[in-house]
Amino acid sequence: MLYPEMTDKIINSFYKVYNVLGYGFLEKVYENALLIELKSAGFEVFQQQNIKVYYENQVVGDYFADIIVNDLIILEIKAAEGLRDENKAQLINYLKATNKEIGLLLNFGKKPDFKRAIFSNVRKEISEIESSNPRASAQSATSAFHSSG
Repeated sequence: MLYPEMTDKIINSFYKVYNVLGYGFLEKVYENALLIELKSAGFEVFQQQNIKVYYENQVVGDYFADIIVNDLIILEIKAAEGLRDENKAQLINYLKATNKEIGLLLNFGKKPDFKRAIFSNVRKEISEIESSNPRASAQSATSAFHSSG
């Protein structure tokens, strides 16, 4: 696993914010609180970072990652009943569009929950070459998630 100590510290920060604020705020409140907590834990953090999406070497859209930690890990913040497949796909797409290999999907729902996504840069190169079957690419992307337990 990539960056296990760093992701553990981020997840601990997530639970600390959840334990203080509880359930029911908007995502932005949790995002801002987590930003404060991560900075106090010594991380370099960037909020709402623009991620450009390319098709045939042309920009076709923009995403905004909630938080990027140490220029290595993308955090996607949710405040929902539960995590949905489209939330996971969103994070995988952030990883595909960048050189980042690790993402954490953090849900400040009734019960705190997280998912860890891994999409290696080597795999990105392979999928660019072998992406003639989009269904196979989508299936392999969903298998990149690891549950919180």
